[in-house]
Amino acid sequence: MTARIGALTLVVRDYDEAIAWYTGVAGFTLVEDTDQGSKRWVTVAPSGGGPLLLLAKASGEAQAARVGDQTGGRVGFFLHTDAFDADHARMKAAGVTFLEEPRREPYGSVAVFVDLYGNRWDLLEQR
Repeated sequence: MTARIGALTLVVRDYDEAIAWYTGVAGFTLVEDTDQGSKRWVTVAPSGGGPLLLLAKASGEAQAARVGDQTGGRVGFFLHTDAFDADHARMKAAGVTFLEEPRREPYGSVAVFVDLYGNRWDLLEQR
């Protein structure tokens, strides 16, 4: 039996603003946006594939409190690239906020950025 992670949930404040940021600013592709009545099934993916990111609108106070802080302030998401410098420059030009300058580590090139809600991500090119 083969198993893999197909999608990860990211709790968002609003479907449309999240779609706009992830597709227009971060460079992801909208995979699906299906109306399910009281909610939508919205998935996006980076150009290189991998697990989908399910953009799930917060429902109730407990979920709304987690928007932007799903991992307690830690980097919780890792966007791998094979063109670090080009992707970093494209993302900065599109308005992505990086919390640090790119750095070279023994494992590769990395820079921490935040999404529109404040969730921390690594942009990472492994060696």
